[in-house]
Order: sequence, then structure tokens, then C-alpha cells
Amino acid sequence: MPRAILHLLPLLLLASVLPAQARTMTAKIERVTTAVVTLEGVEVRLDWPAQAATGELRLRAGRVDAADLGYHFQSLEWRCPLARDGQGGWQCDGELHAAGGKSFRLSVALASGSTDAALSQGDARFALHRSAATPDDTVLDLARVPVAWVQALSSQAWSDGRLTAGTVDGQLAVRTPANRPLRVDGTLALAGGALETPDGSIAAEQLGGRFRIDYRKPVGTTLLALDGELRGGQFLYGTTYVVLPETPVPFALDALGDGARGWSLSSIQWRDGEALVAQGSAAFGPDASLKDLDIELRSGDLPGLAARYLSGWLAIAGLPDLSGSGALDARVRMADGRLASVDARLHDISLDAAGKGLAFAGLDGDVRLSGSAPVDSELRWRSGSLQGIEFGAATLPWRSADGALRSRAPVAVPMLGGQVRFDGIVLQPPAGDEGLRIGFGLALQGLQLGELSQSLGGPAFRGTLDGTIPVARYAGDRLDFDGGLSMQVFDGRVEVTSLSMERPFGVAPTLSADFALHDLDLLAITEVFDFGSISGRLDGRIDDLRLVDWSPVAFDAELHTVRRQGVRQRISQRAVQNISSVGDASFAGSLQARLIGLFDDFGYSRIGISCRLANQVCAMGGLHSAGDGFTIVEGAGIPRLDVVGFNRNVDWPTLVERLAAVGSGDVKPVFE
Repeated sequence: MPRAILHLLPLLLLASVLPAQARTMTAKIERVTTAVVTLEGVEVRLDWPAQAATGELRLRAGRVDAADLGYHFQSLEWRCPLARDGQGGWQCDGELHAAGGKSFRLSVALASGSTDAALSQGDARFALHRSAATPDDTVLDLARVPVAWVQALSSQAWSDGRLTAGTVDGQLAVRTPANRPLRVDGTLALAGGALETPDGSIAAEQLGGRFRIDYRKPVGTTLLALDGELRGGQFLYGTTYVVLPETPVPFALDALGDGARGWSLSSIQWRDGEALVAQGSAAFGPDASLKDLDIELRSGDLPGLAARYLSGWLAIAGLPDLSGSGALDARVRMADGRLASVDARLHDISLDAAGKGLAFAGLDGDVRLSGSAPVDSELRWRSGSLQGIEFGAATLPWRSADGALRSRAPVAVPMLGGQVRFDGIVLQPPAGDEGLRIGFGLALQGLQLGELSQSLGGPAFRGTLDGTIPVARYAGDRLDFDGGLSMQVFDGRVEVTSLSMERPFGVAPTLSADFALHDLDLLAITEVFDFGSISGRLDGRIDDLRLVDWSPVAFDAELHTVRRQGVRQRISQRAVQNISSVGDASFAGSLQARLIGLFDDFGYSRIGISCRLANQVCAMGGLHSAGDGFTIVEGAGIPRLDVVGFNRNVDWPTLVERLAAVGSGDVKPVFE
């Protein structure tokens, strides 16, 4: 606003021709046009009593337009006492009002060879100086000027940007030569700067720095050059969140603006120590969306790079606590809003995502992505771990064309005494409205379940994990698997099907699957879990299993024994007690309760139990109904022992506590 207001000053020259004996003079002007501002409905009134030392000047303008600067005002009025300065000039100092805005203090001094003015509000001051010797030039001095005062000028370059906080100090030169475009240049210092867009996709807070500005306004375009340094503050662009250090970050850019096509940045330079050095070019649409990009990046400080520039992306990937070391450099190109190519080179990088239990050591090589002709690259690592499970060295040979990365050969990763093999990896980076997409085949060969269980803090299972998943697809933050896995465990087989994951890299990952159990050795299972001994073979199913953040929230499970020729079916006294304590069960009769302490184990005909979990409640069942209860163990022989459950609805957290107590040996036999 101040720039437009101060261009009213030529009208004050009317006052210099008024005779001392005049009492009142009024001038009405339909339009006043200067190189920068146009005023309509102008009225100047001077009241000067005869023989008085001063008079009162009143200036009104119905409309003020400074189109190149973006300022427009209605009903502007300035009233001040007008006096001679004793050297042939004039001075006037008074309140300035505009419709719908706060009042300012405007002080003007018109000398024979110069014009000086100062606009102030509180401790903010905006001063102007013009010399008759250089009539096309105006010098502006700014002291603690709120950024809101330059909102209109800023909107000329970026219509959606809203300057919300901060002050500016410095000096600008405004040049308005005839038949040449407006030019503004000088040096400004910013403190506590903040901005935002209406949709919140772009925002900044507490920005500080000092920079030189060169702003020009040819017909139909805008030229802008900035050269300086930023210090402190933070800003958000889409999912990119940047936290600037308190040390200076030098930068420079040259930009060409076109209201219909947006902004083209022909040169960008950025130097943030070892954290990030960047140079290149970019183009943005009228809505500030990134359209084209060609930039070279280098970082020798990966922790600094992650903390200052990648936290937004890492949070989306579910890796907010990622730490690392090493160096990288890359060149990234975008065209028409789509990723055209990436050429990244990694130098002995180590990564550790402690919150996700994922780590890599010795990442090296290159990753090249092409949107057109095929290019090859190769990525390697020395070792790594996933949830405490260590894996060995591997090489990923890539080929890229048409914007996708594809593995050139199967990738075998040593793990748990066997190997995990990935086939046909296809990685499609985000483009347009579509996010990251990944496809691959997976084969597990000879993974030792004992090592897996112990790595996860569980008991020492015996068996191996084998299986093939022909196709796995990741898209829309969901991972789906075709086919299934087969585990050879406890001398039987467990098959996993309908496997999928939601938010596998995000907050509260969710896993869904169906399990089928075939001919498991119950004696081996109960020995591993220290449950007491049960001999026999076990079949069953766990359908519609759903884990949220690796904790069960729903499933439909049913387990039962199956008779096999030559296989004894016996259950120990301790196993009977543990079944009873976990399932709120009891013996079928008082005689059984008295006899149980006299025998070490018992024969049984069948064992069966079921649980349907929903809303933290497990709906229990068994082999068949038994009056108000359900039979869990159906005895055989002498003494015949039946175990019957009576609580059909069990609180799931309570049931988990009981199972944990059994596993730790805290449940003791109780004889009645």
C-alpha cells in the first residue's frame, strides 16, 4: 500500500503556487496518470487564513490503482498542516486514511530539488526520496516494515501466497524510465517471516535472511532475481518439509513469471554445508505445482539431509527415526509434472530405521531411472537386518525404461540358514495421482524356523519355512500376495494364504491372512511351549486373521486332534490343568477331580477348541455341547477324563494373560 500512496505526492505541487493571502482553494482533477499509479476522482483543498504561517491541506482520491504493483484503494484521504520550510519548499505531516484500512502517519517534504516522504505506523517506517536530477528514480528505505504491507506486490508474483508474519528492513531503488519497464532493486533483510496458501500445501514460519532483489516488469511478464542467504525457520511444500539451520544457507535464483503459465526458474543454487548442495532449474504452474525440474544434488552429511530436508517423506514412508551415514549425489529430472529420470550414486551408506527394525550396511552403487531409453544400474549392500533377523550381502541389477525400474536377474538374499529370492521386481515411482507401485515374485527356501523364532524372542521351533508367492503387489499403501507359503514345522505342514498388508511402511500396519494346519505333532508343540505333554496329531484352521500393529484384533480359529494309526493319544496331568486354567474349564465330575492327582497322564479320544475373536471378546467352543458348556477334551480308557468349558465369552486380554502365565510356568496344579 505505501508505494501507491506516495505516488500522490505530485499533486502537492499545486500548493506551492497558492498566494499567501488566499483563504481557500480547491482543485478537482478527473484523472492523474504516472508511470506507476493512476488516480481518479482527485480533489485537493487548501485552507490558508490570511497572514497565517500555515494552512491545512486536504487531499482526496476516489480510486487509486497501481496495477504493476498490485495495489488498489478506494476513498483515500490525507489531511495535514502545510507550511513553508523557509528555503522555497513545503512540509506537511498528518494522518492518512483509506477505506477499510488502518490509518498511517504520512510526512512529506517538497524541496526545490527533491521530494522526501515517510509513511509510518507504530515502529514501522517506510521512507521515500526523489531527486529532480534523476526524476525516474525513487529510493525507498524500510525499517521494521510488516510483510503484510507488500502483500499486494507479492501477489503479483504469486497469487495464492499469503504473507502472515514478519518484518522487512533495507533499501530499494524504484526506476520508472519512459518507454521502459518498471524495475525495483536493492537489499532486504527478513525477520520472522511466515506465509501460507489457502489449502495449506505451502507454508513457512520464522524465516530469516538477507538477500538482494532485482524485480522487473516488462509487458506481460515478470523478471525476478534473488541472491542472498536464509537463516533459520521452516517451510512446507506438499510433502517436503524443510527445517533450516541457524547458520546461513546461501542461495540464488533467476526467475521469469507469466501469469498464464506460472514461473520458470532458469537458475537455482543452494548451499547448506555438507547436508545439501543443489543447482539446476525448475518450472512451476500458476497454482505453484512443480511442472519441470532439472537439478543436481550432493550430500556428504546424510543425518543432516534427513533431518533438514527428508523428514516429511520419511514420515510418510513410516521411517521418521531413520538415521544413517555415508554420501550420495544425484541428478533428478521432471517433465510435465512426471519424473523423467533419476541418476543417483550411493557411497558406502548405512541406514538404520530403529522403529521399524530395518537396517542396511554398505549400500553402494547406483540407481538410474529413465522415462525413455533403457539404462542399466546396480545397487549392492554388505549386510542388513529386519526385526532383528540378519541377512547377508546381495546385489540388485536394475534396468529402467518408460519410467519404471525392473530387476535384470533374480536377487537372492541369504537369511536364516536359507535364502529369500526375489523375482521380476518392478518399481513404478509416483506419477500424477498415482503413488508408488511395486511388483515382485517371492520364494523362500530352507529358512530355519528355530532361528526365526529365537530372533523374535520366541521358543526354539523345529522346522523350515518354504514357499513361493508368484506375484506380490504394492499400491495405494497396500501389499497383496498371490499364492501362498508352506511351513514344514512340527513334523507337519502349515499353509498361509490370502496374505495381505495395509500400511506396511506406515502407522499401525495391518496384516490379514488365513492359516491351515495339517498333521502337526502335538507332543513337539507342547514340549516347545512347556505346556505339559499331549501326544497325537493336530489339524485346524485360523481364518480371517487380522493383526493391527502386530496384535490380533480378529480371527476365527478351530483346532482339533485327528486319529492316526500307530500314534498314541495321551494327555499329561499338567496339560489338563493348563487347559482348564486358560479356558475356564473344569472336569466333568467330582470323582475325576479326586482321581486326577493319582495319575501322570490320561488317554483321550478327541481334543477340540475354537475361538472367534471380535471386539476384544473370544467366543469359545469345543468338540460339542455339554449341557450349559462345551467339551474340550473327550476322555478314553480308565480313568476316563472329560474337560468341559463353561464360559463361552472370554475377554481376549485376560485370555492372553493366562496363556502367558502358562508359558512362564506360573500356573500350578490345583487338586480338589
